[in-house]
Amino acid sequence: MGDPLGIGPEVVALALTDLKVRSMLDPVVFGDKATLQRAAELRGVPFEARVVQVGRVSAQPSSEEAGAAAIEYVDRAARTVVAGEAKALCTAPLSKERVALRKPGFVGHTEHLAVMTGSPVAMMMAGPRLRVVLASNHVRLADVPEKISVEKIGFVIGLTAQNLRDRWGIANPRIAVCGLNPHAGDRGLFGDEDLRIVAPAVEAARAKGLEVTGPHPADGLFPRAASGEYDAVVALYHDQGLIPAKLLDFAETVNVTLGLPWPRTSPDHGTADDIAWQGKANPQPMISALLLAARLAQR
Repeated sequence: MGDPLGIGPEVVALALTDLKVRSMLDPVVFGDKATLQRAAELRGVPFEARVVQVGRVSAQPSSEEAGAAAIEYVDRAARTVVAGEAKALCTAPLSKERVALRKPGFVGHTEHLAVMTGSPVAMMMAGPRLRVVLASNHVRLADVPEKISVEKIGFVIGLTAQNLRDRWGIANPRIAVCGLNPHAGDRGLFGDEDLRIVAPAVEAARAKGLEVTGPHPADGLFPRAASGEYDAVVALYHDQGLIPAKLLDFAETVNVTLGLPWPRTSPDHGTADDIAWQGKANPQPMISALLLAARLAQR
């Protein structure tokens, strides 16, 4: 259901009335039924989905109560998928700040599910024109150089190729890797990371038979990828990858966690507290996330 203080309950209630969603999946919502019904009434839609009631949350919860509830919804739903009682997990937005009030150090769904399942993972943003996978997730920009390595980039390239084959049905995925520095370092003029780390990772992946190129200057790479030249781009840090993905197809770009034993998707936005419970939230990103989860679960 997402954070009860955010737009999660609204977009879930609205998305579950979409005809394509209703035809492709049999949803079970983990959350608070009264909150979901209030959201549906606010938006003037019926709410008929099955709900697994997880605790109770007040109509106007505190930040700590909302954060604790939101992460408990995720945990209960994830355990249900782990048990084989559901085929995929689609998470509505939660507030990292509010969850951290109860779970200090919490930085996001992706990392939390990785620890929960013991799975090495990567974050993909998948849209109609662009798929981007991150080699580092929620870290400070200053920390990115120490978070990437030949091994880490190689792992992300391999995981991307595997998922494009297994989940998207692309037999020979074409993958491009961004450089870290401007102009991919200009042969060492702007730092040595692209020569020392990125290029060897690409060469190692090519030696394994993968169709991968790089490091590419990111500013020139994304237009080529969006035009269909590549099936996915590996970006080295959060904003390098997410800005072009959201700029191109915000409403239809979906956050996908690669590496879990089952599909997990999420809309590519946060709790949007500034418009929550005002009848303004757009359900299309949630619809896109649900539909992609259903498609991936079929493979």
